[in-house]
Amino acid sequence: MKKYLVALLFVAFTSIGMSQDILYGVRGALNVSNLDFDPDASFDNEHRNGFAFAGFVDFNLSDDISLLTELQWSAEGGKEPEIRADYLKLPILLRFSLSDKLLVGFGPQVALKTWEYEDSFSTFAFSGVAGAEYMITDELFLDVRYYYGITNILNEDLTDVEAKNHVLQFGFGIKL
Repeated sequence: MKKYLVALLFVAFTSIGMSQDILYGVRGALNVSNLDFDPDASFDNEHRNGFAFAGFVDFNLSDDISLLTELQWSAEGGKEPEIRADYLKLPILLRFSLSDKLLVGFGPQVALKTWEYEDSFSTFAFSGVAGAEYMITDELFLDVRYYYGITNILNEDLTDVEAKNHVLQFGFGIKL
């Protein structure tokens, strides 16, 4: 009986997945990032400008709702080399169409650290994401996103200080 139930669920989800419109694309962005320290940093904590590059899949759930998943590389942290880190990120955004050209979305994001200046950052980070997208043409778009760090990105074994990433991203992309 379990085999039949699993097979039925597989066929149902496959049918739903095949009936949806699926869009693919690439995206590049300019990051303006910084770290929020607790307690406050004892040095001049300035923002870091960096870049992000991504590939995405956008699943249309209905005419006005879609689910965007993205695999993104992003340079984040602060301006000083000691507080810089790069991440491989996976944001998942539930998006709503406000008009033919404007979408808004929000969701969670997990990140895996890929590079750091010193061995003081934790391996994983969790954030919340919110953003808006404006369609220039049917394929080209501009977007803006804000990533709000939820977890401490510093290795708790090395320091008592907590730091959270905050990133403002200005992006440009193409749907293929």
